[in-house]
Amino acid sequence: MPRIVARIIRTITGTNKQEHNEQNSEQTSCLLNFDLTVIICFFRTRIMRTCIGMMTTGGIGRGFWRGFILLGALLQAACIVSSPRLVSADAAWHPSPNFGMRRANYVILHHTSNDTLAYALNILTHPLSGVSSHYLIGRDGRVLQLVDENERAWHAGASMWSGQTDMNSASIGIELDNTGNEPFPPPQIDALIALLSDIRRRHAIPRANVLGHADIAPARKNDPGVLFPWRQLAQAGFGLWCDPPYPPPPEGFDALLGLAALGYDTRVPAAVIAAFKRRFAPDDEAGAEWTTEHHALLYCLLRASSTPESP
Repeated sequence: MPRIVARIIRTITGTNKQEHNEQNSEQTSCLLNFDLTVIICFFRTRIMRTCIGMMTTGGIGRGFWRGFILLGALLQAACIVSSPRLVSADAAWHPSPNFGMRRANYVILHHTSNDTLAYALNILTHPLSGVSSHYLIGRDGRVLQLVDENERAWHAGASMWSGQTDMNSASIGIELDNTGNEPFPPPQIDALIALLSDIRRRHAIPRANVLGHADIAPARKNDPGVLFPWRQLAQAGFGLWCDPPYPPPPEGFDALLGLAALGYDTRVPAAVIAAFKRRFAPDDEAGAEWTTEHHALLYCLLRASSTPESP
């Protein structure tokens, strides 16, 4: 037993530095209070990886290691619900009652890229995956809530919209069970619209702020995909859409500046143009070409985004 414990300690404090970026940011906050619970929270991922590795290579019985893994999962939950208060060492604590929980201002839509709801649910709730979302909607319209809306789910990754770079802190993430290459079933879209209506009642999220993952990370993501019914969503009051004929843009209209004004990160222009066309012109046959028609479409969307919403 001493040798087994020593092996666990060596592995925990070893040279494996690869961690999920989102987990690193959360674990760093745990280190601000150096009590036993926080230290265990910091090492929970390495503890569980060690146990899984030892269980698969032999040694003590599987029942023992399964119990250890269960303990790690419980510690994961404990870290989530008992995050320490973040304070400055140079400041005296004088609490004020005038504060509130974070308030989301965006909704980000994703597809799971999986064949089944069960598989997607396993990934989004597994302690070692490092990813999550607030909601998961099945093809049959079943809605599962995985993270409290007041909490920060790990769904957006490296992303940006309208200069906001921490989209996880500003958004609610919704995963749609879909491979990315199939139509979205009507029960699933009906459930999504009902959920968006429910979320809007709580957070007053502007319709223009219902976005796709590809909108906020155009260089690396394409979801919810070209088959997603953005027009239907816009007709229900969520997200922007324009139908032709489009109003002509003013003379000298700059498309790249227009895309930035809409919210896109334009540092990779080709990726932004592809993301824009995938969402707003999914039937377009011009390929990568940017036409006067696209100029007019972009100008129409900019006008729509600045139109006051009815109460």
